[in-house]
Amino acid sequence: MTSTRPGPDWLADAVLYQIYPQTFADSDGDGIGDFAGIAEHLDHLAWLGVDTVWLNPCFASPFRDAGYDISDYLAPAPRYGGTEDLVALVEAARRKGIRILLDLVAGHTSDRHPWFLAAAEDPGDHRYIWSGTPVDGFVASPGSRPGWYRPNFFDCQPALNFGYARSRSDQPWRQSVDAEGPRANRAALREIMSHWLGLGLAGFRVDMASSLVKDDPGFTETAKLWTELRDWLDRTHPQAALFAEWGEPATAVAAGFHADFFLQFGGPDKGLPLRSLFNNNAGTVEEFWQQGACYFDAEGRGTPQVFLDAWRSAAELTEGAGYIALPTANHDFSRLATGPRTAEQLAPAFALLLTWPTLPAVYYGDEIGMRYLPGLPDTEGSVLGPRYNRAGSRTPMQWAPGPNAGFSTAPAERLYLPVDPDRGRPDVATQRADPTSLLHTVRRLVALRRSHPGLGAGGSVEVRHAGYPLVYTRAGRYLVVVNPRRDPAVVPLGASSSEASSSDASVSGTPVSGASSSGAVVRPLDVQGVRVTGGEIRAEGFSYGVFELL
Repeated sequence: MTSTRPGPDWLADAVLYQIYPQTFADSDGDGIGDFAGIAEHLDHLAWLGVDTVWLNPCFASPFRDAGYDISDYLAPAPRYGGTEDLVALVEAARRKGIRILLDLVAGHTSDRHPWFLAAAEDPGDHRYIWSGTPVDGFVASPGSRPGWYRPNFFDCQPALNFGYARSRSDQPWRQSVDAEGPRANRAALREIMSHWLGLGLAGFRVDMASSLVKDDPGFTETAKLWTELRDWLDRTHPQAALFAEWGEPATAVAAGFHADFFLQFGGPDKGLPLRSLFNNNAGTVEEFWQQGACYFDAEGRGTPQVFLDAWRSAAELTEGAGYIALPTANHDFSRLATGPRTAEQLAPAFALLLTWPTLPAVYYGDEIGMRYLPGLPDTEGSVLGPRYNRAGSRTPMQWAPGPNAGFSTAPAERLYLPVDPDRGRPDVATQRADPTSLLHTVRRLVALRRSHPGLGAGGSVEVRHAGYPLVYTRAGRYLVVVNPRRDPAVVPLGASSSEASSSDASVSGTPVSGASSSGAVVRPLDVQGVRVTGGEIRAEGFSYGVFELL
């Protein structure tokens, strides 16, 4: 188990909301979202119950990778506004009980950053990784400096030099982690973080957090780097949070992060748990991995066991030290509403997300069921393969019926990305007026989580049935039932696996606390299509139920 260490006291109850600033809300009619637009919609976030917002990179950039190619860490991109506009957003959010996190791109810069422009002219500059001879994957110097540099993602994103964990006599350009360049970059990270924390930001989500030290088996030196930064953060900004884009929560938390996300990519060990649950990537990224049926499959062809096993292992290793974050989606992979998944399938997904012992992270628009939009043009580096275009998850937020879905007053052809053309597309205003909508369902579940701490990140969980439906108790006091398939399901309370009606189910032989084989005393807290009666749970298709055990 990872040793306990202090962290922000607000983090345990956090409900995250990710905003892609280019397409959230455009206040000035130029077709691109901005800080003022976000500020104008803080009431929506507060009403929904969100208390922590993560903004995708909003720093100065040539935008060859949607802002993940930074040319100035200390200045916002003019398209969003100036530093004063970001500070005004942070202060307005604070008044509503909402914290703002920035996206810190720690492992690379843009090739237009002044650091790189200087390094491309000076052979004595070691802020980046340079070789004097050709190396596979390296890119030829664009300046007078001879040689080749190592990119971290796209060619336009040169890797900052944090050193190599292992040296090689035939590769003299591999510097140690304590060389001059790596030391300067570690100091720069502290300066960047201190600058923004001093202006009221609440912390950072760190892009590609495991990529800093190269050739680092077991991430030993990378962990030392982040642990050093975490120690500094605990001393100087103890209420600031660090989230990792790592995809291995146990490793990231042990390395000093407060939390890490389950992600969809990175091979079976990293990506499979989330893909086996939602498979948001259906029909978009098959060239990257093989994907079996997911649990949230309408035909009921999946199993939650892969996710449950991965979560259990990570939870044991992070207990008392950090958190696992579970996202609906993000800017790099498809939304919950992808491919054949219909709107009626989304409520059970949110029921799981908001009652499981993780930090829930809602990607903007998922709360109304915005869909992944296929067939879009490559926009600011969105295309990563023939069937992998991230633009489909980055389309404008749908605020209201009518032109541009209320996102912008600009002509449609000037929008950063087109709005979903479907006449039946969901929007906030329409769903706000409909108490049966997905938006109201999400709001109720967030409120339920907040009013019943046993449903939050810290309460215990015991899985009672790992099939269709998924049945579990929280804190020994709450019963949760989630049926994401089209067909109904029946589970006897306290049944053995052989007695369950779902053929692929695995059921605890221990009766649900407060229940017996002849019946249960439960109080419905939020229920759609689930009944607990006569000693059994009956779940309609695409249903969920949260009950209090009496």
